Amino acid sequence: MAPAFLRARLEMIEFFARNWHNLLLSAILLVAAIAVSLVVHLIAFWMLRRFAARKSTLLDQSLIAHGQGPTRWIFPLLAVLAVLPGLPLPPTLMAALQHIAGLGLIAAVAWLATLLIDVTSDVIAGHYRIDVADNLVARRIRTQFQMLRRIVGVLVVTITLSIMLMTFPAIKHIGMSLLASAGLATLVVGIAMKGTLANLVAGVQIAFAQPFRLEDAVVVEGEWGWIEEIGAMYVVVRLWDLRRLVVPLSYFLEHSFQNWTHTSAHLLANTLIYADYSVPVDELRRQLRRICESTPLWRGQVCILQTTDATEHTVQLRALMDARNSSDAWDLRCLVREGLIEYLKQNHPESLPRYRGEWEHSGSQQRSQPAEVNSQAELPRSGATSEKVSSPSRGNDSRRSA
Repeated sequence: MAPAFLRARLEMIEFFARNWHNLLLSAILLVAAIAVSLVVHLIAFWMLRRFAARKSTLLDQSLIAHGQGPTRWIFPLLAVLAVLPGLPLPPTLMAALQHIAGLGLIAAVAWLATLLIDVTSDVIAGHYRIDVADNLVARRIRTQFQMLRRIVGVLVVTITLSIMLMTFPAIKHIGMSLLASAGLATLVVGIAMKGTLANLVAGVQIAFAQPFRLEDAVVVEGEWGWIEEIGAMYVVVRLWDLRRLVVPLSYFLEHSFQNWTHTSAHLLANTLIYADYSVPVDELRRQLRRICESTPLWRGQVCILQTTDATEHTVQLRALMDARNSSDAWDLRCLVREGLIEYLKQNHPESLPRYRGEWEHSGSQQRSQPAEVNSQAELPRSGATSEKVSSPSRGNDSRRSA
């Protein structure tokens, strides 16, 4: 083995000694070609940036931003492939360099193809914005494109690897098999990775059926939030307190969930108020209208106050308002609740929930008329006195008066 190794080293030294001038000339020409291509690339993108700044279009700016990286490799590789046939190199070395440059060019073109998908994403994001009030169409289109983008990315990588493998004569059959045996491979991998493929299939179904979209307001596992990200395997839900709930895609096909903005972002907000039977409902209804008209949170179509229940102690009043989205609906509910309670405190304190009861003095056999009992009043000290007091009424702010 040692003599064979020494013989190979001697042959290599002899080769370089016999062809050093051709190798040096070829190296100089290759370096010069690469340098010229990089200068051409620099000048070309400088001119393109000036042209894009003058027109100031989203497409031009996105093309320049995403295309500069891969073209910085494509230009030198093309220059090398153009110069190689004219270099004084042995056929074996020439073929090896051409193969390496070809593989690099294939990879660079695949990189450019994936970045063109990013350019399309930028254009779609510019035309279909989701930071506006009526963004239903924009969210639908961007959700579909996000899922298709991941599918196309996987296809580009698979095709690129297959083409690169087919450039090697010894393993050409591997690249061809990678494309031809996709059905069998899918079956084998599907058995081993059932959960993963279930999420991939769920992603394709969600992209077209669209039970939810980006920035939809949803309730999942009892948690309320917005769809922040739709990945290839999972969905990220941004909860109201800025926590993140990560849910597998297959969950949404196997379990029910609430989507508050499936067809429209408009919502009805309701607030419950508990008050005494003496509450002036008509006056409170006018106050609700004044509160709604004073805030931009109200959409301007629904403003209703109804008595929805009555117990032995209180009446339940429900205020119903409409809002443009879930965030406005929540804020409007809180605003109306605070406003109505404050109005009752300031103008009709007797209408807040109370305790009611009656006293019996068994010693004198005299029974007082039903009266309101103050919880702070001192109880009679007579041992023959008994008390009958009703349980406390419902409500956030209980008022007890004598």
